[in-house]
Amino acid sequence: MGKGKLAKFADMAEYPHVFEYPYSQVADTPCEMKGNWNRDFFKNEHPIVLELGCGRGEYTVGLARRYTDKNFIGVDIKGARMWTGAKEAFDEGLKNVAFLRTNIEIIDRFFAPGEVSEIWLTFSDPQMKKVTKRLTSTYFMERYRKFLVPDGLVHLKTDSNFMFTYTKYMVEVNHFPVEFVTDDLYHSGLDDDILRIRTYYEQQWLDRGLSIKYIRFRLSQTGELQEPDVEIELDDYRSYNRSKRSGLQTSK
Repeated sequence: MGKGKLAKFADMAEYPHVFEYPYSQVADTPCEMKGNWNRDFFKNEHPIVLELGCGRGEYTVGLARRYTDKNFIGVDIKGARMWTGAKEAFDEGLKNVAFLRTNIEIIDRFFAPGEVSEIWLTFSDPQMKKVTKRLTSTYFMERYRKFLVPDGLVHLKTDSNFMFTYTKYMVEVNHFPVEFVTDDLYHSGLDDDILRIRTYYEQQWLDRGLSIKYIRFRLSQTGELQEPDVEIELDDYRSYNRSKRSGLQTSK
C-alpha cells in the first residue's frame, strides 16, 4: 500500500534536500537560503536551474541525473506530489537536486539577483481566466527578472495551445530573443537530450494524440514589460487533472 499524505509530509520534513516555506511563514521573514544556495547546500558554484510547478518532480530529477555540472531545484506548493521526486533523489543520493515547497507567487523571496541561470515551466496550468496567474505572464516575468542572470533562459513545455499561443505573443511584444519554438516538439527534428525527459502526464497526453509545444527564450533585464492585448481561443479539451475552464471562446 502506498504512503498516505501524512506519512509523505513526515518524510518531507526529514529530507535534508527539501525546504518548506508556506506563504504565511515567509510573509515578513527573509529566507536564509536566499543568495546562499550554492554555498550552504550544493557546496559548489554550478549554475542553478529551477523547475517551477514541478509536480511530482520528475523533470527536476531527470535533469539532475543527466547534468551533474548543474544544480536543480523543483518548486511547488503541493508537498504530497513533490514527495515522489524528493524520495527518488534521496534514494539515489543525488547531490545536485533540491526541492522548495512554497507558493510560486513569492518565488523572488528565495533567490538573490543573478543566483539562477535557467527556469523550466513544464505543463503549467494555463490559467485561462486570470492572466496574473499564468507562469509566463509579465506579472511573473517581473519576479523572474529579480533573480535570473542577465538574459537567462526560460523554457516552456506545454500541451496547452492557449498557454503556448499566449506565451508567444508575450515574448513577441516584449522583444525577448527566441532560441527555439515549435508547436509539435516530437516531430520538430530537435535533437536535445533534455527534451527526451517525459513526465507521467506528458506521456498520457502524447498517448491521446496531443502535440507537445515548446519555446525557449531569453529574459532581458531591461525595459518595461507589456502584456499582449490579444484574444486567444481557449483550449477545448479536458487535460489530465484539469477541469474544463470556461464556456467562453476567447480570452485575453
